[in-house]
Parts: sequence; C-alpha cells; structure tokens
Amino acid sequence: MGWSITIGRFFGTYVRIHVTFLIFLAWIGVAAYMRGGMEAAKQSVAFIVAIFTCVVLHEFGHILTARRYGVHSTQVTLLPIGGVADLDKMPERPYQELLIAIAGPLVNIAIAAVLLAVAGAFGGETLQHIEDPSLGLVEKLAAANLFLALFNMVPAFPMDGGRVLRAALAMWLDTDKATRIAAHIGQAVALALGFFGLLYGYPILVFIALFVYFAAAAEAQSSRVHSAIHGVAVADAMETRVVSISRGATVGEAVDILLATSQESFPVVNASGELVGLLFRDDIVEAVRGGDHNAPVAPFAHREIATISPEQSLDAALRQLGAAPALGVVGPNGRLLGLVTRQSVAEVMLIKAARPDWRFSRGG
Repeated sequence: MGWSITIGRFFGTYVRIHVTFLIFLAWIGVAAYMRGGMEAAKQSVAFIVAIFTCVVLHEFGHILTARRYGVHSTQVTLLPIGGVADLDKMPERPYQELLIAIAGPLVNIAIAAVLLAVAGAFGGETLQHIEDPSLGLVEKLAAANLFLALFNMVPAFPMDGGRVLRAALAMWLDTDKATRIAAHIGQAVALALGFFGLLYGYPILVFIALFVYFAAAAEAQSSRVHSAIHGVAVADAMETRVVSISRGATVGEAVDILLATSQESFPVVNASGELVGLLFRDDIVEAVRGGDHNAPVAPFAHREIATISPEQSLDAALRQLGAAPALGVVGPNGRLLGLVTRQSVAEVMLIKAARPDWRFSRGG
C-alpha cells in the first residue's frame, strides 16, 4: 500500500504505518492538548499507540493462523480504522477461513483477560464505568480490546464477522455466491452504521461505514470476476495475434510497429522466438526522445517479465496481472505463445456474462 512507512518485520511479515495514521495520531494529540494540556496529550497519544499495538497483535492472530493453512502475508498496514493484512490467497476450505477470521478477535479477548487480571477488575465494575477519567490505562485498554473483539465480529463483510458469515455460508453454498450474500449484508450493515454515526455525531463511525461499504462492493465485484473466469484456462483467454519486436530492432522500426497496431504492450523476442523483454508504448516514446532513429530499442525493454504457461488457470493469471499490465504466455521451451492483458480477461467476462454456459474451444 502506497504512502506507508515500514517500522519493522516480525515472523516474516513487514509492519507498515500509513501516513494517514500518523495524521490521525497528531490530530488526537492536538485535540487532547487543547482540552487538557501537555499531560492530557501524552496520555491520549499513549493510549492510541497502545490500542494500535493490540491491533497489530490482532492482525498477527490472523496471519499466524493463516500460515498453518499455507496462506502467507508479506505485510500488514496500520490505518486510522485498524490494520489490513495482505494475504496472498484465500484459504482452500471454509472452515479454515472461519478459524482465520475469529483468530484476531480471540487475540483481543486474550489481551483483555490478561489486562483485567493485572488490574484485578474481573468483576466487571470497571468496564461499566469505562468513561470515568480516573481509570488507569490498563483498565481502559482492557475495555478497548473487548470492544475491538465485539466490533470486529459485526457481520459486515469484509470485517472479521463478515468473513465468519461468508465462511459459514460457503459451507452450504458455493464460495462466490456466499461472498456476494455476505457483501450485500455488509453493505446493509455499513449503511446502518453510517446512519447511526450521523444521527449521534460519531464521525469516525461514518468513516468506518464508508470504508466497509466500498470494501464490500469491491469484494462482490471480485467475486463476480472470479465466478466469470472460473474454469477458464490461460490458453482460452490469451491474445495470440500479437505483433512482437525483435531484440535487434531499432527505435525507428519499433515506432513503425507502434503506429501500425493498436497494441499497448509489445513482446521482445530473440531469433528463436523466446520472450526476452516487454516494451510498452511509453517505453518506445521514451526511446524516441533519445533522438537516434537507428539506436537499438532493446535497452528500453523491461527484462523482468511476468510469465505463465497456457495450461494454468485464468485465476492465476489475474492474480499476477495485479502487479503487471501484461503477462507473457510461454511454452516449455520459452517461446512466446501470446499475451494475457486486462482487456483479454474483460472480453472473457463479457462472453461469460452473455452466455454463462459458453465453452471455449481451446479450453474444452
């Protein structure tokens, strides 16, 4: 996630802070200072930092549980509304997602139990008067962890409760349908949260509601995409009538090819037809700025090329396309067979939307 600062790496996962969290922290400090001076500002900032330390532990509850099922996370990012762990894939079975989802809230409950034991407040009287300013940091932090656990279990997808709901539905329905139902419920809950926040003057709740609503919409859209391309092989979706550029081509020759086609991406191949690079329109324009018509164009090509085999699923290709505008499809000998682009994936989706039972000729 952009605009983030890495603060450390734990258990193989980077912990990053988004700049909006730092702005939020500064806002809390200034607001507390204006109300009660420097001491109040220090206490407020320390409390928020302590809460978000618990949020990090919450996220690592998800991450370490997911790791047991072969799902890994390279980073977790702290935002003003909480933490976001970047899982590399979905767990294979619904019960695994359920266990991963509840692991975070269980961490908060465990933290609260330890803090309540330290404070000697298991009777619950402290929690009933949590707004009392005389209460210490430990008691307030225990209450905050219980609130985090309960709030995260609200069935608003993609919050933890929504993921538990999706996992439960997926035990009876297919995953895509379960996702769409959970996302629609999440959007309804988000609207209710936003209305409550506006009615009673809780702007942070309105902000959370907006995040949940649009995140649920994104998950629903992602589910529709997954449903549309499920079972389609890369060979069915790749562009095969692709104009390539020879590794020995000049800038002038590359310009001629650029003007003669509507392609956005141009594979660079050697004499054996092997994919050795990828040129984009901007790369060719940059080469033209050099001014030498007869200069080789190969130095302007991207040599780190994402590739995939034609037998793999379009799902796998779409995951790789998240970080690359085009994907080279290569055979066992490294020869270029075609390209997969977002446009080619979109065309498969259009065909599937028009005729869901359509079978592609190459995919069988």
